[in-house]
Amino acid sequence: MAVKDRDRFSTATRIRLLGEQTAARVYRSQTKRQARRSRLTGRAALLALVLCTLVVALAYPIRQYVSQRGDIADQQRLQEQARQRVEQLRDLKARWQDDAYAEQQIRQRLHYVMPGETGFIVIDPNAAKQSRADLGAADRPWYANLWDGVDKADASGQ
Repeated sequence: MAVKDRDRFSTATRIRLLGEQTAARVYRSQTKRQARRSRLTGRAALLALVLCTLVVALAYPIRQYVSQRGDIADQQRLQEQARQRVEQLRDLKARWQDDAYAEQQIRQRLHYVMPGETGFIVIDPNAAKQSRADLGAADRPWYANLWDGVDKADASGQ
């Protein structure tokens, strides 16, 4: 036993034990790394590949679907606006069918008067400050627009 005890405390024995312990630690760490690497199996890789393929294959049709739904919503909105416009035009047509409304509009827009009446046009003092050119064509009576057109045609001939 004395030889064994002496071997136990010798430098060579200690170095050999340290080397074995270090090798065991390295081996354990390598097996842990290998265990971590082996978590991705062939099945998991195949599943990931299938999922990626499905995502890529469905991306374009889904984008088209969303785009078409937006187009449908826009068309429905335009259709509703057209319906409202048609309803407004029907109301306007019905009003023009009434003789009293037509007479009122003729008097207002064309400055017509009934036989025996005297027509007056009241000029706003502030309106006199504006020149005829400042007024838009829709703001002036129709005959003013007619005379402006004749004047422009006459001026361009010279």
